[in-house]
Amino acid sequence: MTDRDAGSGEVTDRDAGSREAGSRRAGVRGIRGEYAVIRALLGPVLRTLPWRAPAVAGALGLVFAGLPRLWPGGSLFPLRAAALCLALGLAFLLDDPARHTTAAVPTRRPVRTGLRLALVAPVAALWWTAVLLLAPGRPPAGPVTLEAAALAALALAGAAAAVRWSDAAEPGAATAAWLLFAACAGMLLLPGRWSLYVGPADPQWQAAHVRWAALLAVGVLVWAVSGPEPLRARRVTSVTHRRPPHFGE
Repeated sequence: MTDRDAGSGEVTDRDAGSREAGSRRAGVRGIRGEYAVIRALLGPVLRTLPWRAPAVAGALGLVFAGLPRLWPGGSLFPLRAAALCLALGLAFLLDDPARHTTAAVPTRRPVRTGLRLALVAPVAALWWTAVLLLAPGRPPAGPVTLEAAALAALALAGAAAAVRWSDAAEPGAATAAWLLFAACAGMLLLPGRWSLYVGPADPQWQAAHVRWAALLAVGVLVWAVSGPEPLRARRVTSVTHRRPPHFGE
């Protein structure tokens, strides 16, 4: 190999190394930019969260959880009622009166909705811990927590689907009504072998919680699928960003 070939090989390696280092720096800048956007959104998102409905539902859930301490009885039904209150409160999470204004901001909707959920999730987890501590005796915390998670996921999925497929700026009330109706119908109309609300001594206890796990998976899947911008907003955005025609074209 000649000196010219060796020199060209060194230049090629140097160029490849420079390109790789440049791509790494660009990736780091992109990640830092995403974090900066999220930090900038924290304050506005926190101020616009609909705290009133979740707070009322949370207070009602704590009352349900504490009832067996005043009137002795089983704690499973009050815990299930508290879990339903949690889900009804979370149904309002995506309510945004300024939805049609914020649709034009550069931050993607999955980031904005994910940030809302990230801000509320720790509060919901602490609240559910307090509910379990209020319940007398030794309730089946794991299975009931699975039921609460499934109901919460279904509530969030219903709200996200309403935002995705409709123009509703505040779908919380309709989602909560739908969830309450579905919960009552499931309790009253499902046959015994498909029942979701069974006691620990029931032979269907394990099978019922397999069904609860399936409902949780469905809720998470619908939430993920409903994350992108609504179809109508996407069409409007594409039209507004289309280059206007010039005379003579």
